[in-house]
Amino acid sequence: MAERFRGFLPVVVDVETGGFDAEHDALLEIAAIPLSMDAEGYLRRQPTVSTHVEPFPGANLDPRSLEITGIDPDNPLRGALAERLALDHIFHTVREAVRAAGCQRAILVGHNAAFDLGFLNMAVRRCGHKRNPFHPFSCFDTVSLGGLAYGQTVLSKAVLAAGHTFDSREAHSAIYDAERTAELFCSVVNRWRQLELLEQQLAGLDAT
Repeated sequence: MAERFRGFLPVVVDVETGGFDAEHDALLEIAAIPLSMDAEGYLRRQPTVSTHVEPFPGANLDPRSLEITGIDPDNPLRGALAERLALDHIFHTVREAVRAAGCQRAILVGHNAAFDLGFLNMAVRRCGHKRNPFHPFSCFDTVSLGGLAYGQTVLSKAVLAAGHTFDSREAHSAIYDAERTAELFCSVVNRWRQLELLEQQLAGLDAT
């Protein structure tokens, strides 16, 4: 893995929020999925780590965003964590995965990755968190990769084009969207790996 991505471990992240402004709108859910690589160089997703997040003091909550996500920030059954504890929870699993893979740092994979990275970085800044395992600005965006590999940029359509299922009723949950994004990213990278192995086989035949 460390050789494949120059020392970075891809970790799929999805956030659900109270709007589109990372500085002023609340972070409400976050899910992260570290990826692993098998002996043949194919990516596989590891167990998902996730948490609900309490809105930070003074956070904006756009009713239109809450309507889309179906999140009720005041529901006591959410079991939401304060931002600092939520980050600790996610980062602990990510750091362990980075070490296990022999990598130096995590790199965020997301659908419209700049959005997720922006909210993650802003939460880190608000909390003054000193142990963020993610690269602060580099990321892999499955919008671009889905467009390249399958001609689709919408998550649901790209996932379907990659041969997976997508239930629109489950969408806009951090866990569900992260898991579908992970399937899409793995499909793109593994498709490339298949082509690499095929080229190696053909080169071997030519040599004989």
